[in-house]
Amino acid sequence: MRTMDRRSFLHAAGAGLAATFVSTAADPRALPPPSGPDRTREKTLEWFTKARFGLFMHYGVYSILGRGEWVQLREKIPVAEYAKLKDQFTARNFDADFITDLALEAEMKYVNLTSRHHDSFCLFETKQTDFKSVNSPARRDLIGELTEACQKKGLGIFYYYSYALDWRHPYFYSRQAGLPRWGAARPDYPEPQPEYKWRKDEDFKHYIDFVHAQMKELLTQYGPIQGLWLDPIMGYYARPDLFPIEQTYALIRSTQPGCLICFKQGANGDEDFVAPERTMRAHRRGGEVGRRAWELNKGKPGEICDTLQERSWGYRKDNDRKHRDADWVMRALEEAGKLNANLLLNTGPLPDGSIHPEDVKTLREVGKRLRRKG
Repeated sequence: MRTMDRRSFLHAAGAGLAATFVSTAADPRALPPPSGPDRTREKTLEWFTKARFGLFMHYGVYSILGRGEWVQLREKIPVAEYAKLKDQFTARNFDADFITDLALEAEMKYVNLTSRHHDSFCLFETKQTDFKSVNSPARRDLIGELTEACQKKGLGIFYYYSYALDWRHPYFYSRQAGLPRWGAARPDYPEPQPEYKWRKDEDFKHYIDFVHAQMKELLTQYGPIQGLWLDPIMGYYARPDLFPIEQTYALIRSTQPGCLICFKQGANGDEDFVAPERTMRAHRRGGEVGRRAWELNKGKPGEICDTLQERSWGYRKDNDRKHRDADWVMRALEEAGKLNANLLLNTGPLPDGSIHPEDVKTLREVGKRLRRKG
């Protein structure tokens, strides 16, 4: 999807014609997800448990700063100032063909890209906001491009979506007395942000309407996908009373019945698989709601998500010499295998959208070793 004509066609075609991009001759290295009559939730989950290895990517306007995906909160960058990063976002070297070929070379079977992170910048076409890649100098729908490449080559595609945290939307809940520090929700700005309009719990419905409209767009614009991967669970645990989780899950399942749902270690037990960070142990924080969700999801398929940078998910320039190597990845795959879990391995693309050269080298070496092992 390298020309404007092809992108325009995908946008105009919508869900029906987007589905025609599903390949009938997938790359022989792929493990194509179920399609047609076989594309049920059960069959998709069966495919997922065989996939074992996936590529995760955290990319957005925060990548421009090179200080990680939480930079707006940690550095208390005002909403209006942070919004200016959109005008610098070019994604000049974001190449869906290269990314999917690299995933296949590494023996990965699916890809997961941040469609929208906590800063609310969207990498897809949406009518709900102008804070999006399509309205930046890039003029591109990166989710659409990557989805087309995955469908053509037989890779699964998942969309990361920040459901329970938003530092931009006017009606996400504010920092409140009595909430634990990890449930603070908004950056601790020294001055009130004029963009923030939340005053009472009832205001939160505006945010939920926004989220549900975007989920509907993601589920209808690009043809079949394998899952929505929701985050961050701690934002939900802080105020579970505000989130109509059953309604959200019903929307996903009714729109794409074969689409899996993940919300880290779980919100209400109706998730299809669990995906704690760096370990299969649940977060210790989360109170009674978190403990109950973890218990309800016990025995379900698992996915460990971890990073090729030491700690950060989005690109950090100060981690340039601290990327994990192929030895580390092979050990991580072995540990995940012992737990009967997948490994979802993250790379933070550089500001221009290209994959860090160290990560490219590592993933290619991992693929060679896996093929030698058979």
